[in-house]
Amino acid sequence: MSTEGIVLKSTGKWYIVQLTDGTIVNCRIRGKFRLSGLSTTNPVAVGDHVQVNDQIDEEGNRTIIGITERRNYIVRKSTNLSKQMQILAANVDRAYLMVTLRNPVTQLAFIDRFLVAAESFRIPTTLLFNKVDVYAEKELKKLAELTELYTEIGYPCHAISALDVKTVSFLLEEIKGKQVMISGHSGVGKSSLVNALDSTLDLQTGEISQAHLQGQHTTTFAEMHELESGGFIIDTPGIRAFGIIDLEKEHFAHYFPEMRALLGSCKFHNCLHLQEPKCAVKQAVEDGEIAQSRYATYVQLMTEDASDVYRRNSFE
Repeated sequence: MSTEGIVLKSTGKWYIVQLTDGTIVNCRIRGKFRLSGLSTTNPVAVGDHVQVNDQIDEEGNRTIIGITERRNYIVRKSTNLSKQMQILAANVDRAYLMVTLRNPVTQLAFIDRFLVAAESFRIPTTLLFNKVDVYAEKELKKLAELTELYTEIGYPCHAISALDVKTVSFLLEEIKGKQVMISGHSGVGKSSLVNALDSTLDLQTGEISQAHLQGQHTTTFAEMHELESGGFIIDTPGIRAFGIIDLEKEHFAHYFPEMRALLGSCKFHNCLHLQEPKCAVKQAVEDGEIAQSRYATYVQLMTEDASDVYRRNSFE
């Protein structure tokens, strides 16, 4: 006999699972999952719907014996095993990427790479610009520019302060009944946001390193929390860089919405939008219809190799 449940936390060998009746149990996985041919470091991920054996061992643990087919998932390149990937989260209804313009600075290339990955996994994404309460005039101007840029290509943008509940309360309704993920560099305020949405969780928040103005990591593994208001929110480890894996370069343009709309207008059907003549994408960049920063990320993706820093993509 078995019971269905959802994975709340994965630490590599051990899993915390919430059963359908709300019971929280510790689980192992059957060894065969490691031999299933998946090139992942974690065959079971946070957000997975699983079948758990009803038998309890002498230590009070159960065994995950099956995984329901995933609707989607999002991965990163494994830090140490170049041919493997790590699944960050599974069955994600929406991703929220937290962005900060100071302490730490989120680079535009990081934002765009995350959006490309989310597009490839069919995960809608919202940008949350955090720490707006400490921004100077220059940063507020930059915030307005980025909000206009990303809103125009279809990504909702919100200016928030995770320390001010009023600025994030709209998320409670958005998350209700859903399974969402928050991501971003360490120090952008992911744990503070979760605490603001549900004060009973009291997640540990990190300090900012004065030497490098980066966050000190407080999350080693992804973990999913059930909010009192309804829904689940997945808090992921801070990511220094975001490597794009398992995507053919010929398909990258499809994951830039503003480029996707122009793909049928190039002279050549197999145009890569780099050196080809009469390219609708390059013309749109020249005309200011596609942001230079977005096109720069596209070119970087098309021309980089596996040794590039963004593909090393380590957790902080």
